Amino acid sequence: MSRFFPDQCRSLSGLLLATATVTFLPGLSGLYADDQKPAPQVVFLWPSDAPTLQGAEEKEQTDPPEPQPGQRIKSIKNVHNPLIEVHLPPADKAVGTAIIVAPGGGHRQLVWGSEGTDIAHWLNGLGVTAVVLKYRLAQTPGFKYSVEKEALEDTQRAVRIVRARAKEWGVNPAKVGILGFSAGGALAAYADIRFDRGDANAADPINRESCRPDFVGLVYPGWGKMDSEVPKDAAPAFLTSAGLDDASHARQTVEFHNLLFRAGVQSDLHIYAHGGHGGAISKRNGIPFGTWHVRFEEWLTDLGMLKPGAAKS
Repeated sequence: MSRFFPDQCRSLSGLLLATATVTFLPGLSGLYADDQKPAPQVVFLWPSDAPTLQGAEEKEQTDPPEPQPGQRIKSIKNVHNPLIEVHLPPADKAVGTAIIVAPGGGHRQLVWGSEGTDIAHWLNGLGVTAVVLKYRLAQTPGFKYSVEKEALEDTQRAVRIVRARAKEWGVNPAKVGILGFSAGGALAAYADIRFDRGDANAADPINRESCRPDFVGLVYPGWGKMDSEVPKDAAPAFLTSAGLDDASHARQTVEFHNLLFRAGVQSDLHIYAHGGHGGAISKRNGIPFGTWHVRFEEWLTDLGMLKPGAAKS
């Protein structure tokens, strides 16, 4: 018998407004008339009867509680029915690249606003299809989720779904990447080195798709301990963190770069002198770390994921 997830059966018109107010971000000005952006498409990652799902009776916890339609959600906890929000760019600006955005939050919450939907708006301004990932959290009280099982499975499933629906969303299936912040950066790292090319004989057509990302971005990433070997066909990576005032994350960022380097995998490494942890895209009082996203745009262009001149931040 299929388990009942209330969110999965709720009308999407009740879940989302037809439009949502856009927070200002570089490159977005004038993208949509009256600064309004169409509501994203919501896609649940797993069938409601999938064995991996737990917590059918649980309710997500959001800040603010009980958000009104169109109200910006800052953070989400207690995730049991993972999903993606697909934010499509204007058709005349689309470049065919999709980026799965994995917010951080220490695996206790998702920083859904500044590291999720705000990032989607910025990427849409570059012509990129942004796919914000709501994944299960390893520090959810009363549940035994783990980073390297359920959270990683959600990330891999998101990559497969984007490829399976690439034509529908105007995406080139060879241009699907992941951008992760903090704890989400750990998922981007694991997805980069733990993947398969899909099972051509799978009954579920989604599982026939590869879960290898074509590129990954890790922004002030962090994890407990990583003992994985890096395959030589891991995807190229963009890595950034502040330095001495976020030393643990800077150290892990450099360590992951070194793992990729030893395996012969390209990576673009940017460690800034200071800037602290978190903050996503913000001016940071004019310090160099406030421009990391410009370096990311340049890197995407160099990879062929953006059209030359598309970056305007």
